[in-house]
Amino acid sequence: MDWTRNITPWFATSSRYFHHDPCFCFTLTSPHPKAWRIEGERMTLSFFQLAISLVIILIASEIFTNALEHLGERLKISEGVTGSLFAAIGTALPETMVPILALVAGTSAANVNEEIGVGAILGAPLMLSTLSVFLMALAVVRRRGINGSITPEPTGFIRDTHFFLLAFVLAAIALFIPVEMKIARMGVSVLLVLLYVTYIVKTLHASKKLVAEGNGTAADNVMFLSRVGLPTTLFTIIMQTLIGLAVLVAGALGFIDGVAAVSEKLGISVLLLSLIIIPIATELPEKVNGILWIRKGKDTLALGNITGAMVFQGTILPAIGILLTPWQPRHEVLIGVFITLSSAFWLWINARNKNLKVWMLFINGAFYFAYIIASISFSR
Repeated sequence: MDWTRNITPWFATSSRYFHHDPCFCFTLTSPHPKAWRIEGERMTLSFFQLAISLVIILIASEIFTNALEHLGERLKISEGVTGSLFAAIGTALPETMVPILALVAGTSAANVNEEIGVGAILGAPLMLSTLSVFLMALAVVRRRGINGSITPEPTGFIRDTHFFLLAFVLAAIALFIPVEMKIARMGVSVLLVLLYVTYIVKTLHASKKLVAEGNGTAADNVMFLSRVGLPTTLFTIIMQTLIGLAVLVAGALGFIDGVAAVSEKLGISVLLLSLIIIPIATELPEKVNGILWIRKGKDTLALGNITGAMVFQGTILPAIGILLTPWQPRHEVLIGVFITLSSAFWLWINARNKNLKVWMLFINGAFYFAYIIASISFSR
């Protein structure tokens, strides 16, 4: 007797607990010991992949930040340029690749690709302005205290948050532009790209003065490649930077793949995956770099890496999303946009006051958890 015929109808009606795909459902719920063992082994491998990828990211971040410090010192540029431009663009590669790959070479279902793309685009700055900033503050709360100061170079911090708020408000407005108004949507995309170009010019222009005032990038440790006998030249610095960046991206992509596998096995929805789960993985390089730098007392590099990545992801990525997706104001999207703008505005206010305390960045963490609660409430 084939026992699967007797239980299939029961599985098919248990949508609350099981995935709608029959094959997926059978894999999870089959009482056959061999099926359970295979599924358990797959889950174990997925978690092992997550652990290995995280170790790779940690090692790569050390290599990357060490090289960037030497590159900034060699080029005589400010910590703001090193953190907000070089580190930000480099570490933004994983989250940039996710929506582009989803939209260009994703699944056969266009709506699924668009959900992944929009979720990853909007989830990245949300994660940076809330959880990443909170974790960075958490890394120094024991050493500096809850009322301890975080002292990034103020003009760069204000510039980063100002440009991000301006860009993200434009991206939010574009949500309400109908898909049929292609010229208007294209105009917003072009404006966002021009904003980022303007941001780069202003950041580079401010660098010379900041270096003269003593805010130049300084390398505290010997470059890693020099420890194996290679001279510290511009060529070897760039070589180590590219090695660190390549390993960083590989580790991040491996982590993303592991998160996606675990989420699929647990039956997590595509939209939840793209808005919350994937950004946690893709923003790991910024989180780790920020923690490494702030623990060394390099507050400008730490915050600059995060706020600079916010500007990049608040301009270039929405410009892509507006052009390639419907970019519509769904409930989940609007909640994310509101929380992101609120947390970024909180950063901007404190940047202008020039009195940033550790506890203030804990508020950004509260914004993140508020988003999780709101998302769960609206999804019911």
